Amino acid sequence: MASNPIDALGGSSAATSSQTTQSATDAFGLGFEDLLKIVLTQLTYQDPLKPMDNFQFVSQLAQFSQIQQTQQMSESLQALVSAQSTSQAATLLGRIVEIPAGNTVLTGKVTSIAFGQEGPTLTIQTANNQTISNISLGAVSQIRESN
Repeated sequence: MASNPIDALGGSSAATSSQTTQSATDAFGLGFEDLLKIVLTQLTYQDPLKPMDNFQFVSQLAQFSQIQQTQQMSESLQALVSAQSTSQAATLLGRIVEIPAGNTVLTGKVTSIAFGQEGPTLTIQTANNQTISNISLGAVSQIRESN
């Protein structure tokens, strides 16, 4: 039997439990560990003449475990999307990109890439040596090989 209640129920490691608890707190106002404490409190103070139905108890534990696993999957997908975005941005370095800007299109060579909280941003240098920074990766409309 695992010593960590989350390990025993949800298959999570102690390293990811703090991330999961934070996500649960953000989403529901209660962490997974808080929900387990509620169930344990229910068991402690239940009426001995009317014990909690086993099916109901197992159902609650399964729901808590499912919430935790869904949160872990969401975090994993976010990490995957972030890694994909980073990889995609890195392949643009040294290439010519086009970015729509109102009625015109900016064209320039990607000279650098910055990685921040909002995702990768590009810096391009146009043909007339103008440097434009903080261009979102999603703003790129066309990519060409450098001459």
